[in-house]
Amino acid sequence: MKAAIIARSTLFTVPGGDTVQAVQTARELTAIGVDTTVRLSNEEIAYDQYDLLHFFNIIRPADILYHRKKAQKPYVVSTILCDYSEYDKYHRKGSTGLIFSSFSADTIEYLKTVARWVLGKDHLASLSYLWKGHRRSIIQVLRGAELVLPNSESEYQRIGHKYTPGLKHLTVPNGVNPELFKYDPSEKKDNHLVVCVARIEGLKNQLNLIKALNNTTYKLLIIGAGAPNQASYYRQCREAAAENVTFIDHVPQEQLVQYYSRAKVHILPSWFETTGLSTIEAALMGCNIVITDKGDTREYFGGDAFYCDPESPQSILDAVVKAGNAMPNANLREKILKKYTWVQAALCTKRAYQLAIKL
Repeated sequence: MKAAIIARSTLFTVPGGDTVQAVQTARELTAIGVDTTVRLSNEEIAYDQYDLLHFFNIIRPADILYHRKKAQKPYVVSTILCDYSEYDKYHRKGSTGLIFSSFSADTIEYLKTVARWVLGKDHLASLSYLWKGHRRSIIQVLRGAELVLPNSESEYQRIGHKYTPGLKHLTVPNGVNPELFKYDPSEKKDNHLVVCVARIEGLKNQLNLIKALNNTTYKLLIIGAGAPNQASYYRQCREAAAENVTFIDHVPQEQLVQYYSRAKVHILPSWFETTGLSTIEAALMGCNIVITDKGDTREYFGGDAFYCDPESPQSILDAVVKAGNAMPNANLREKILKKYTWVQAALCTKRAYQLAIKL
């Protein structure tokens, strides 16, 4: 069986959680006998080489519309349905925030897509997206898929509620590479070291995190590159940071190990998270985790995480204090090793491929 994972054109130039998910899924699928290649949505693809297509990111339906029509192949979709609307409508600043406050979530995503195309920051694969609109394009893609592959049952329920219910689906967990992220209990944790690994952008809410931990006894490491379309947000974060906050640019996963090893706490105080890949990695490395209470995170972490309200710096600080004072969570580590590895994700994905092409 041969499969093409097709993801956004900026998958490697603007890396994010979906970059790790695509690359690791392809690697582990290949290891279990499914010849899998990651392709970018702006590439020319020889479809006849593949038995099926595997699309990533339902919030970029223009890419999928183009390839599904041209390929005429069975396909599955890893939806990764992240909801940016709370940040975009209520917390984004400036003229963009003012404009977005008047529109629905789907209209906002439509405006973003068109703006990236007009400004030359991304391609627009399917011009039909312009007259179909964002919502109708997503529904068409979902209904044409052999299977949708959400990362949680919570995400699947959101898809049904927002777009179309009753879709055939198979839940594929997000994961971690336990060969890379090996916990060494003999390595001493710094009880005052807090790390946040994420692209620096409004959705990830680093600004409120900085406000929460500024001039406290904690050392905060913000690890990640600034989002190219949110340069002003990145500047706000740098300008707001006190001396106990350090910025480290995006680093490869291999280099994250040293930071997870030393930190007592990892935090993602985002306005929304489907799962939070860096949270899974950090938890496996023995960090206590603080994560947003918005999104699908409770399905993954249950009572083994400390939750914060992203709107409240005080809530963020309180959660960090609790996580910093708590013992390492062996229960969560065991849960991750059992359920949330890329090997498990690949096995589920292979089963989805077999169902999609009726093997």
